[in-house]
Amino acid sequence: MVEHDLNRIFHALSDPTRRAILDRLAAGEATISHLSRPFPLSFAAVSKHLGVLEHAGLVTREKRGRERVCRINPAALEDAHNWLEFHEHFWTSRLEALDTLVGTSPDNLDE
Repeated sequence: MVEHDLNRIFHALSDPTRRAILDRLAAGEATISHLSRPFPLSFAAVSKHLGVLEHAGLVTREKRGRERVCRINPAALEDAHNWLEFHEHFWTSRLEALDTLVGTSPDNLDE
């Protein structure tokens, strides 16, 4: 995964409306008009949020007749998850090493 792709993903995930849209799409595909119903936003504003999600690779849109159907792309979320998991393991091991060092008595530090 290229770093600018991760930047787009995390930027897209930084907005609560976009996260709510992803939560809705996790239940299944939906049209833009259906996705916009629960939000106090215009159709255009929801469409703009979907554009950010699509640019990040988190959502795909397909034209069906007069409507656009959206669906989640779990592969992009997996890339972000893998990045987070790597850093979680890294920092967990570093904090455990620090805990061990802090727990060592001052007399044993020179050994």
